Amino acid sequence: MLKTLITLLLMACAHTAHAAPDPALVLQLADEDSSVKVAAIQKLTTTADPDTVRIFKAMAEDSLMLAGDAVVIIDGDKAFDAATGKLVAMPESPESITVNNRIRGELANAMAALELFDADPTVRLASAQKLQSKVSAEMAPLLAKAMENETDAKIKSLLALAHAQANLANTDPVARLAAVRALAGSSSPEVKSLLIPITQNANEKDNRVRYAAISAVKEIEGRVKMTDNLGRVFSGLSLGSILLLGALGLAITYGVMGIINMAHGELLMVGAYSAYAMQSLFRTYFPGAIDWYLPAAIPLAFFAAALVGVIMERTVIRWLYGRTLETLLATWGLSLILIQAARVLFGAQNVEVANPSWMSGGIELMPNLLLPWNRIIIVGFALFVLSLVWVLMNKTRLGMFVRAVTQNRPMAGCVGVPTSRIDTLAFALGAGIAGLGGLALSQISNVGPDMGQGYIVDAFMVVVLGGVGQLAGAVWAALGLGVFTKLLEGWAGAVVAKIVVLVFIIVFIQKRPQGLFALKGRFVE
Repeated sequence: MLKTLITLLLMACAHTAHAAPDPALVLQLADEDSSVKVAAIQKLTTTADPDTVRIFKAMAEDSLMLAGDAVVIIDGDKAFDAATGKLVAMPESPESITVNNRIRGELANAMAALELFDADPTVRLASAQKLQSKVSAEMAPLLAKAMENETDAKIKSLLALAHAQANLANTDPVARLAAVRALAGSSSPEVKSLLIPITQNANEKDNRVRYAAISAVKEIEGRVKMTDNLGRVFSGLSLGSILLLGALGLAITYGVMGIINMAHGELLMVGAYSAYAMQSLFRTYFPGAIDWYLPAAIPLAFFAAALVGVIMERTVIRWLYGRTLETLLATWGLSLILIQAARVLFGAQNVEVANPSWMSGGIELMPNLLLPWNRIIIVGFALFVLSLVWVLMNKTRLGMFVRAVTQNRPMAGCVGVPTSRIDTLAFALGAGIAGLGGLALSQISNVGPDMGQGYIVDAFMVVVLGGVGQLAGAVWAALGLGVFTKLLEGWAGAVVAKIVVLVFIIVFIQKRPQGLFALKGRFVE
């Protein structure tokens, strides 16, 4: 009985203990021929031995040395046998092992493959994602073993794709056919590039595999186009959000006072520079809280742009009501003054406004569809500002006065509405909203003195298309123009898209001059 117990114990120990990497393969890592080194790396990788990671890491860091007929790892003043990991005497004159770019690439892939067996699922996920772009046929057994051990569904699906890629070079046509069919469910452009050579007679002799590859390429192309269009729609929504913030203020001022404010784009610039100023302040005095400079810049951007708007209205625009051409020329001159002031204060070059860490990264819906957090937050911010403006315009006394002056200024004045004060407050409100638009724009675009020039025409198009003084019209027009423009850019380029949009708006205004949503009332009629 005692002998039986001892035997079982020895068998259990032998089963749980893992053998050291093959010394002969480790010695091949020091061979002068790169092909021999690559073959040794691939063979060592298939063993899935944890000690192999230590050897590969030492080789990548140039601490793997050849000492006579042995390979050692030099760590400071100590030396270790590469195969066994045991401490050995420091060799007198160890030789460096040459590691070129080809070998470094193989080592990176091998270490990523061995990390598939890490206990941490985050490490395994990162490893599986790395292997999506490059995997060799020799790694197929290792990937199959990793799939058997994997319990996480997301990681297992990635491993299945990597395993299928590895089997594309399999000598068995049945294995190649299974690999092609498995890859047909992918949405990755890289997978499509791997399958395209198989569709040609010169590279694939088996017709079943070739026809399956042709079908798979078509399926992937369809999904890639769909995800590309979804990405353009999202980019259009983020662009529309910026246009909405710029056009909201313009819709209010144009609707109340009938002013064509050519300096409205520079109010966007004021808001963007407010974000830059707050970022500089936090970097100097509150470096530990730099991620929160953006929320702190929101009131600064609003009130700074509103103050500039009040100064413009009180000093210049107030004296030009009812004189449209003179107002257009005067506000164009004001825009030049504001641009030059920005050059004097901040310099002629663009300034850096960095995204906070909580706005970095994004949500990956598909392999080629990433929704950046900064654009997601901008869309949400635009909707939040829109809701506040709606409440202000429909539920407050100021909003009622603004709507009254917009619809019938003489009658509003007759019933006691202070039209002159409403003009100033409306202009300040519109300018402040434009400042918030500039704050949002600073997170996705360059911040410079001329940044507002590219948005003033688009903002006016939104106002005219949506209907003067109509918030609902501004919303639909801004989001519609943003999405329509981005879809056209993907199809015909930015220049053609801009021309088509302008032609569309001209034709639309010819048919419906009042815009999507017209003002109502006997005075308007």
